Amino acid sequence: MFTGIIQSVGRIHEYESRGSDARMVIEGGGLDFSDVGVGDSIAVNGVCLTAVALTPSTFTVDVSAETLRCTEGFAPGAEVNLEKAMRPIDRLGGHIVSGHVDGVGTVAHFQQVGESYLLEVDAPANLARYIAAKGSITVQGVSLTVNTVEGVRFSINLIPHTLAKTTLKHLKPGSRVNLEIDMVARYVERLTQFMNTSDKD
Repeated sequence: MFTGIIQSVGRIHEYESRGSDARMVIEGGGLDFSDVGVGDSIAVNGVCLTAVALTPSTFTVDVSAETLRCTEGFAPGAEVNLEKAMRPIDRLGGHIVSGHVDGVGTVAHFQQVGESYLLEVDAPANLARYIAAKGSITVQGVSLTVNTVEGVRFSINLIPHTLAKTTLKHLKPGSRVNLEIDMVARYVERLTQFMNTSDKD
C-alpha cells in the first residue's frame, strides 16, 4: 500500500524488452534504499512493482505484459515518480493507494493560473463514475484532490511544491497519465450492487 506522496523523482536507466514483458533498472533519484529489500514494493508512476535486485542507488523490476497493457508504459531515460510502500507507522499524508492502475487518462488542458497550475484530464468512460469533486485520485502516482468533474473530464489544482517534487511539471495536452481511483469508491459501488441484489431477493 502507498499514500500517493512522492518521495523522489527517479529515472529509467535501463529498459530491456523480454518478449511481451520487460525488465527495468531505475535510478532512485536519492531515494534511500537502506530499508528496502528484494521482494519489496515500490510505486513507479503509481504502478506497484517488486524490486528483484538493489544497489545503493538503483533497483531492478520486472514488468509483466498485463502491467504494460494497463498503464501508459515506460520509456528509457524517462523521469518517474517513486514511492516506497508505506509502513504502519507512517503518516498518511495523501490517501490509501494500492498501486494498481485502473486506467490511462489523457491531459486535456494544463495552464498556469496565478502561482498554481490547472490540470484537466479526460478519464476513460468506465472510470468517470468513480471520480467525485473534493474526492481523491492518483495521477502518475501522485495523490491529488479533484476540484471539478464534468462528464469524463476532471480538474485539479497543482501547487508549486507538487510540480517541483514530481514529474507532473512535464505534462502537456495529449500526455497520457496513469490513474487510480479512490478505492473507497470501488467498495461503495460493490456494496450498492449487493444491496440492490438483496432487495430483489
